Amino acid sequence: MQNKPFQLLCLFFFLLYSTPVSAEQGPAHKKIIVGIKETPPFSMKDPQGNWQGINVQLWESIAEELGLNCEYRELTLQGILDGLRDKSLDVGFSALTITAEREKLFDFTHPFYTTGLGIATKKGETQGFFSFTKRFLSLNFLKAVLSLALLIGAVGFFLWLLEKDKNREQFGGSPAKGIGAAFWWSAVTMTTVGYGDKSPKTLGGRIVATVWMFMAVIVISGFTAAITSSLTISNMQSLVAGPEDLPRVKVGTISSSTSSRYLDDRRINSRKFADVQKGIKALSAGEIDAFIYDAPTLQYLIKNNYDQELVVLKNIFETQQYGIGVPSDSPLREQINRVLLAKLSERQWHDLLFRYLGQ
Repeated sequence: MQNKPFQLLCLFFFLLYSTPVSAEQGPAHKKIIVGIKETPPFSMKDPQGNWQGINVQLWESIAEELGLNCEYRELTLQGILDGLRDKSLDVGFSALTITAEREKLFDFTHPFYTTGLGIATKKGETQGFFSFTKRFLSLNFLKAVLSLALLIGAVGFFLWLLEKDKNREQFGGSPAKGIGAAFWWSAVTMTTVGYGDKSPKTLGGRIVATVWMFMAVIVISGFTAAITSSLTISNMQSLVAGPEDLPRVKVGTISSSTSSRYLDDRRINSRKFADVQKGIKALSAGEIDAFIYDAPTLQYLIKNNYDQELVVLKNIFETQQYGIGVPSDSPLREQINRVLLAKLSERQWHDLLFRYLGQ
């Protein structure tokens, strides 16, 4: 009985030190499972298989300050989303966009980067002989030709009125024959060909001819320049100039991504790829006409691998924010947020962004 207090004291210390330490008591004693996928320049592997990138360096600085013991688990985007939802992951990132739908399934930290969707397409993508020929039959082109024909006809008709009685050899005969001859004279005069087979003899006709010759130089020069410029520029432009062109071309994106949801919401058919590299490779091979995904990722990959043939359009749309995902009610969220906000105000964060993304 005299040893009972001592025995109770021993039992207390045994229970104290044999109880597992939870994340709330000290996350450093628990291995943190981090879901990750390759999304350059936010997360990617070097030749030795080590993870690097904007997200990775930001996270590792946070984990170091919190004393977290982390294990990376490479997954698809859907795998990361599922892992955060069923709590098989403690943390998930790799350019993970904060959305209302995802917020219902798990939690996000404060956003650390704001961007939007971008469109990658081929540089100077031509549309083939059929499309080039089709422009000659376009409404605008036909309107221009018709306007020019009416102007030629009007000048010819006015000349015929002045010449039909006093210059019957060249502009006489039936009205159809006379007007036809005047139209011919007006056309060849405008084009500066001037065959000389027909010429006005009356004073009024010669005045009209003189004015028309000077006017024709201006008219034909302006018409030729406008048509040539229009056809040349149109043929050099990409198939896609912005989001409004997506419904009429072959589009690719990443499955389960915010870009996929954007296209689905607008009923734009798209081919889904497992990762960005495969999608850009398909774009380069001509299998698709445009690839839609997060703008900084597209810019980084194309700048470093496809700069001579592909381009990311300047217009960024569908603004989105990146955050670090954690399971619902995770105690890590508040701890990460405190450190994250401090990191985002440091010079090192801005230097990191500049190193990967430039200005």
